[in-house]
Amino acid sequence: MSELIHTCYRILEIDRSVEFYEKLGFEEPYEIGTGYGHIAVSVDDLDGALEGLASVGIEPEKPPYTVREGGNRLCFVRDPDGYRIELIERSPA
Repeated sequence: MSELIHTCYRILEIDRSVEFYEKLGFEEPYEIGTGYGHIAVSVDDLDGALEGLASVGIEPEKPPYTVREGGNRLCFVRDPDGYRIELIERSPA
């Protein structure tokens, strides 16, 4: 299950974006915002999440990477309006 970490985004076509976020596993509706940015969600298994997204036509911008040595793996996908969604793999407990 993904966990929302932070958010800041706008959308142009609500129905198209709702469909996109439903594919990511979001079930609650959201309102059109006025800010620019991205949202970040954590996932238990980044590779598994990316495989699931690929099966519904959502591809990452580039392969997963870390920002610093020992950091969490992450990557970005884009929603239908081109806004970035950051997927961050949780650290093992």
